[in-house]
Amino acid sequence: MAKRSALEIVAKTHLTDADWVELKKLRRAYETGGNEAFSKALDELADKDLTQYLSVVSAYFPDEVADAFQDHMADQGEDDLHDLLGRLGDHSTRH
Repeated sequence: MAKRSALEIVAKTHLTDADWVELKKLRRAYETGGNEAFSKALDELADKDLTQYLSVVSAYFPDEVADAFQDHMADQGEDDLHDLLGRLGDHSTRH
């Protein structure tokens, strides 16, 4: 199996226009300043909008983000994302 580039966008399906703008900014940062500039731009995105940060990082590393999320859920005692979302949905309708 060929090794893929760290900046290869793997998961494109759920990206918004705003996500693509951020992905292009990250690529330009990497091209002009290497890993350090890329990391700084990624940190700035995380500080600005955590949801978009997760979307963008998931575009590069979908399996790794999903695994990290599942590990975090397990650490919190949650076994199933569907069950968790169902309970959160039930709770949000009880206002």
